[in-house]
Amino acid sequence: MKRIMGLDVGDRTIGIAFSDLMKITAQGYKTLIRESNKKDIDELKKLVEEKDVDTIVFGLPKNMNGTVGPQGEKVIAFSKKVSNKIEGIKIEFWDERLTTVAATKSLIEGDVSRKKRKKVVDMLAASLILQGYLDRLKNMF
Repeated sequence: MKRIMGLDVGDRTIGIAFSDLMKITAQGYKTLIRESNKKDIDELKKLVEEKDVDTIVFGLPKNMNGTVGPQGEKVIAFSKKVSNKIEGIKIEFWDERLTTVAATKSLIEGDVSRKKRKKVVDMLAASLILQGYLDRLKNMF
């Protein structure tokens, strides 16, 4: 069985999460500090191979009216580069509106300090993106 990787792609960081083998739950993995597209994609490719991933779900930031704005365009462009460099990977998108807000709220409610929140909020957002996608998969069958 293969895993699914969830990504929350920002300008400075990429939050990364993985599904379990049964594709039921999402677990946060880490926050990657972005260096360059090449280094970032090399790191993602390494993780895809290590974790035996067949699908990457990108959080797609949309405007509140449902349109794709400049940040969403950046994510789509980055996903195309990833797809070109990682052979055979399936690319999906998940509407990520408010996931970072939900992740931050959850961390605040958990009394996590601002300094620690900054380090894990993107990873938690990636988990929420991936969990939403996994929940939809379950409801399709």
